Amino acid sequence: MATSLSQCTSSAPKGDLVVSVKDQKLGVYGKDGKLAKRYVISTSKFGLGDKQGSNCTPLGKHEIVAKIGHGLPAGAVLKSRHWNGEVIKANAPGRDPIVSRILWLKGMEKNNKNAFHRFIYIHGTPEEKNLGRPASYGCVRMGMKDVVDLFNNVDIGVKVTITTDHLPRGTVEKPAQPGDVDGSPALVAPVNGQPLQIAKVTASDAEKKRAEENEAKASKHKAASEKSKPVEAAASTRTSSSKPSSKAVAGKSTSKSKGKA
Repeated sequence: MATSLSQCTSSAPKGDLVVSVKDQKLGVYGKDGKLAKRYVISTSKFGLGDKQGSNCTPLGKHEIVAKIGHGLPAGAVLKSRHWNGEVIKANAPGRDPIVSRILWLKGMEKNNKNAFHRFIYIHGTPEEKNLGRPASYGCVRMGMKDVVDLFNNVDIGVKVTITTDHLPRGTVEKPAQPGDVDGSPALVAPVNGQPLQIAKVTASDAEKKRAEENEAKASKHKAASEKSKPVEAAASTRTSSSKPSSKAVAGKSTSKSKGKA
């Protein structure tokens, strides 16, 4: 299996994607076969395979059959392929949802025939600190803004090869750089006139309500924090201007610290 995969990716495919499990990178190849962009990714921490319930990443040739999340901000939480109204930041503590965009893969070979029904995606993750090593539950994870960039530049039907080999060599025309993408959708139509995505996600009334409630809670918390600042400042001034107690012992504090060691 490894030999055949190595042979099929020994030269850069035209206009396709290659995911290297060995390098933990995804390469985008132009029609001329040159490596146009390269992203750091994560494949499964459970290894390789296509068995149902295995949480493994399937090898071989796949095809992008759906693009979900067009127009949403980077960090938008996609639950069951729908935006729940929440947007989180990279490396948010205790959070590991699918975010930003989904590129849904369908296996094209016998050894990856279950990929579509196993919901194998290329998708964004807030756990960007874990990119560059196997860390997923079967999918191919990307940075929250990197996946937006990829989404905007590939169409339905693009082939994706997942291999144990290194990425095919090629001249990188424009490496992906931090800050290149602002999370916005593409502003120009694809050259071939095809739609950017199918299964477009539109927030429902309930999702919009949750987003408004989250925003209201954040604003209320911010207002409460701002209101408490003058009180804290006044208390600090009174403490600094007061005379030290005559009972104070040299080298020892007369008050207890609330902070943890």
